[in-house]
Amino acid sequence: GYGLTETSPVIAAGTLEDNRVGTVGRPIRNVEVRIAEDGEIETRGPNVMRGYYNQPDATRAVFTADGWFKTGDIGTLDADGFLRITDRKKELFKTSGGKYVAPQPIEQRLKQSPFVNQVVLVGNGRKFPAALIVPNWEQLRSYAQLKNLDIKTPADFIRHPRIIDVVQRQVDALCDGLSKYERVKKVALLEHEMTIEGGELTPTMKVKRRIVDEKYRDVIDRLYTEEG
Repeated sequence: GYGLTETSPVIAAGTLEDNRVGTVGRPIRNVEVRIAEDGEIETRGPNVMRGYYNQPDATRAVFTADGWFKTGDIGTLDADGFLRITDRKKELFKTSGGKYVAPQPIEQRLKQSPFVNQVVLVGNGRKFPAALIVPNWEQLRSYAQLKNLDIKTPADFIRHPRIIDVVQRQVDALCDGLSKYERVKKVALLEHEMTIEGGELTPTMKVKRRIVDEKYRDVIDRLYTEEG
């Protein structure tokens, strides 16, 4: 099931007789759900709060002009009315073409590659999404040995054209089926793993995207200045 404190607390739920894997079920009785243009889940019904106590500004911020509550979550409704949660709205970024991209589902796709250990999608305000990838060093070394590539250090690996090419080809294959604006067109390999101690991860191992953007600003800029 799915819901928030502000929705008392259920919006959608599956039952033993009516469920679909990968979804949180259908909206419960008398509750409506719609998906906004940017992918945010919006809802209305008798379960939704009237507002935050003595906080009119905060209340206005979470309701649309026509009275729907904005959940802050990103999702989809399938043809049968089952709701799927895909991301948090605060994680979204917007390309220069005006398209909203939810990074987490794409990152999960890319992690299917044996060459990928960690990945963070970037692209806010840019023409297309790109990926910062911490490689699986064991897999890369095996590949280099198989192809008789004389590469010894991590610094050499992340700059070697053959290595970048094989990772990019895997990324391209894993992006098959995504919308054109969601596809990862460029990758950059990172020498060091992202860690809690390094400041890139929270104690619960979630990516601090703003920190990553700042720390690897030069790397990200090169991805787009070298796009041609």
